[in-house]
Amino acid sequence: MDRREENLNKWRLILGKNSEGHIDFSGADKPSFSEMEAVLDSLYEREYGDSVYRSGERAAGLGGSAPNVAEWINRVRKLFPKKTVELIEKQALEHFNMTELLTDKKVLSQMEPNMELLKTILQFKSLMKSDVLKEAKKIIKKVVDELTDKMQSEVKRSYLGKLDRNMPSNVKSVRNLDVKKTIRRNLKNYDSENNHIVLKDVYFNSRTKRHNKWRVIIAVDESGSMLDSVIYSAVMAGIFAKLPMMDTRIVIFDTNVVDLSEYVDDPVETLMGMQLGGGTDINNALRYCETLCTAPNETIYVTVTDLYEGGSPAQLVKTCKDIIDSGSKMIFLTALDREANPAYDVHMGQELADIGAFVGAMTPEMLGDYIGKMIK
Repeated sequence: MDRREENLNKWRLILGKNSEGHIDFSGADKPSFSEMEAVLDSLYEREYGDSVYRSGERAAGLGGSAPNVAEWINRVRKLFPKKTVELIEKQALEHFNMTELLTDKKVLSQMEPNMELLKTILQFKSLMKSDVLKEAKKIIKKVVDELTDKMQSEVKRSYLGKLDRNMPSNVKSVRNLDVKKTIRRNLKNYDSENNHIVLKDVYFNSRTKRHNKWRVIIAVDESGSMLDSVIYSAVMAGIFAKLPMMDTRIVIFDTNVVDLSEYVDDPVETLMGMQLGGGTDINNALRYCETLCTAPNETIYVTVTDLYEGGSPAQLVKTCKDIIDSGSKMIFLTALDREANPAYDVHMGQELADIGAFVGAMTPEMLGDYIGKMIK
């Protein structure tokens, strides 16, 4: 599209479809401008008394409105630059009565805790006052706890249940009986007259396999398009942190890096520490992660990102090659959620796979099983 068409489409977007002397969008980017207009109309047509987000009578079903708001927010973030997104969100909350969904403690407390509401809260939490934020944290905790309960038994199954014949167990059951050790240790108590062994001491195996402690470094791209994966990453990090064979660290990044390892066992605090949006510098994040690695042969890097590198792609590949050559394992997750539908830079993914990284989308259970196989 030439500069004249682009400027004409921008003015058409500014003036709106109901302006005098109406013109149509044109050129190769016509579908994008049409989608922008549809998103803006959902909000700004409220000025004319009609909108799918009208408050009042049509807002009676508060629980059902959350997915619509979340979908609208995601479309805004996809279509507009960050400064424009901030302005639209601010107007949506303050000028068009969407504030009641997230800034009224009573209304928020009546909404049904679910994944869509959690995503909406995370995107707007920076605008919440302290009393509303406390209520929001309760919702976050409830949804996170439900996710953790569903995931952790399946994830732990990847690591536990393997007999360790060198480690005694406090669970004394026939299932855990160490027959060989029990016989060997009681041979001195052999009763030759009655021709049997007197069992003075009975030994049991632990059902947890002993491992050298692996360090798992989880780096999470906090851009808005990765929101589902961000949530699941925080929950997974919390599960990993409670496993005895793993020393888990978590960092979040856009163009900057924030180390949230202090809160790794508390997914709620991890999520509250995230600021969604901004650019993406994966290489910068991995360079920081290298400073957390003390034993490369016992370190696994898990980077959750769509692989759209805002910095130098060549530098990213070089950094990853250095990490892999040092003996560390490297995983790039283009999606980490229940659906595991990837949307990522395929070219960059192929380059990273060619140097030995695993690149792909996974459900949380698949990730647990995959890492379990790595450390066994």
